[in-house]
Amino acid sequence: MVVSFGAAGPRPPHDWTVHEPRPVFTQEPPVILRAMTLEDADIIAGWAADEGFCRAAEWTLGLSREEHQQFQVRLICSPPSDLVRLGAVHDGHLVGYVVLQGDEPRRRELGFLIGPRTVWARGLGRAAARAGLRHGFEEMHLDEIWAEALDANRASIRVLQRLGLRETGPGEAGNYLDQPTHYRQFVITAEA
Repeated sequence: MVVSFGAAGPRPPHDWTVHEPRPVFTQEPPVILRAMTLEDADIIAGWAADEGFCRAAEWTLGLSREEHQQFQVRLICSPPSDLVRLGAVHDGHLVGYVVLQGDEPRRRELGFLIGPRTVWARGLGRAAARAGLRHGFEEMHLDEIWAEALDANRASIRVLQRLGLRETGPGEAGNYLDQPTHYRQFVITAEA
């Protein structure tokens, strides 16, 4: 899932209410964002044992749990300078992460991943992405956040649409679960 970073003065609070016709969930599950910890590396590496999860998340197949864990430790201890990555926690458990990535001071790319696959389809992706938008606009004082998702990844497309991101056009070609597809790009501004 592909489902990103600024200095400015305080902004007025933003109303993050999303008005949807007949929502699937009567209440979105609460998700909080926090700094990633070394313990998270082992949890995330555990998700890689599920090949279906890896394929959907576009992770490299065939790596050992130790290789996945080492990669996660590197990202946690020495993240790239253009990456803000926060753990998404629900009911005290890590259920994914959100990234805000890019080097433009007032504009970043949003990404989110929920795992393991057993917690999918519970509204956690939308809750995590909403928390990522809130963090980007309220904590990082961004003006604009963009995102892209593969057209064949209907769940991620729905999350972006339901959060009010406006589609800006097609992106590059890609593959999702061995299906040729293309990226769709979206954007939302602080004033939206």
